[in-house]
Amino acid sequence: MPDKDVTRFNSGKIKLEVHPNRETAGAAAAQAAADELGRLSQLRKNIGVIFATGASQLAMLDALTAIPGLPWDHVQGFHMDEYVGLDENHPASFRRYLRERLTRRVAMRDFFEIDGNAEDIGSFSREYVQKLHLAEPQLCLLGIGENGYLAFNDPSEAHFDDPKEIKVVTLDRVCRQQQAAEGWFKSWEDVPKCALTLTIPTLFRVSKLIVSVPGSRKAVIVRRTLEEPIATDCPSTILRTHPDTTIYLDVDSAAEVMDLVSVPN
Repeated sequence: MPDKDVTRFNSGKIKLEVHPNRETAGAAAAQAAADELGRLSQLRKNIGVIFATGASQLAMLDALTAIPGLPWDHVQGFHMDEYVGLDENHPASFRRYLRERLTRRVAMRDFFEIDGNAEDIGSFSREYVQKLHLAEPQLCLLGIGENGYLAFNDPSEAHFDDPKEIKVVTLDRVCRQQQAAEGWFKSWEDVPKCALTLTIPTLFRVSKLIVSVPGSRKAVIVRRTLEEPIATDCPSTILRTHPDTTIYLDVDSAAEVMDLVSVPN
């Protein structure tokens, strides 16, 4: 894509790119991820990557899994959240989502799923954290929720210094409404009330964050992320403190922040 079609700017430590549509934004995020995978493969035998799910990741994952020659055989993959008590074959299951859109498309070295139906959630969580520690993830591909959540850390559950690395959370109504609006459930009441999620400190130990945030429904939260005080009232504001975060927007999600662009490309 010609550079003239992309607007780049910074807000604090965050780098932002605005692309013409969600497909081009997703392709740009995927290329950034591919470049980082290539760089890491020269430095490490094993590459730890955390993957998000949901509508925001669709274009990025489609593009990423289509790029040839990536070192997937070096990658140890994780995902960041899963509903508690939802059948793994339900259309909204994040395990099903990642099998269909990632692990069946590329030959990854390992992929460790979060099991929201584990008989002993506490034991499962401890084992998952041990795997994360061994992999030391270096790349995280994520999104931002309409209420500012990162993973499933809603404002009422988010803690920037959370002592837990993974935990069961209660999802708020805005979060559940988003899942229904994106078509994963018939109504927000059908969305499970609880989920198992990585916490914000766990995500922030990852050295590079690639954040895909397309669509008009995300325009307000993008503005809040960049302008509101850093606080758990809007958890995504904490992204302004991370040393290497890039947010990929389309023109719809960027609609409320274009006035912040001081030097156009």
